[in-house]
Amino acid sequence: MLTLAEKISRAETRIFKAVFPNTTNHYDTLFGGTTLHLMDEVAFITATRFSRLKMVTVSSDKVDFTHPIPGGTLVELIGRVEHVGRTSLKVRVELFVEQMYSEDRHRAVSGLFTFVAIDEDKRPVAILPPEMRPEPVA
Repeated sequence: MLTLAEKISRAETRIFKAVFPNTTNHYDTLFGGTTLHLMDEVAFITATRFSRLKMVTVSSDKVDFTHPIPGGTLVELIGRVEHVGRTSLKVRVELFVEQMYSEDRHRAVSGLFTFVAIDEDKRPVAILPPEMRPEPVA
């Protein structure tokens, strides 16, 4: 059985995308809604790879757009599990922008997404098996 640290490490998700004209706005930068869609998708994949359960997004917290993402660039989205609760977990997603024809790369967006594990009746279920859950604090 994997340790919690091993499960977190194995769940890390990396996806690359090219920023094409159909995803940009009138400023020729990646549309913010498209950015959030990509980030939520990577967060969902990360959460699912970690838990191997049905996961639903319950919130996106403090998404910071610190640099524009021009058309004609590449983006890498990296999802990492940051916190595991009883029925929920948090995934940090960072989006890096790269120039296609140079080594220039920097972080452009970062956000935290919260997911809850659910059963067939859409009720919350425990994410970790009993043997991996932390002991309650008295």
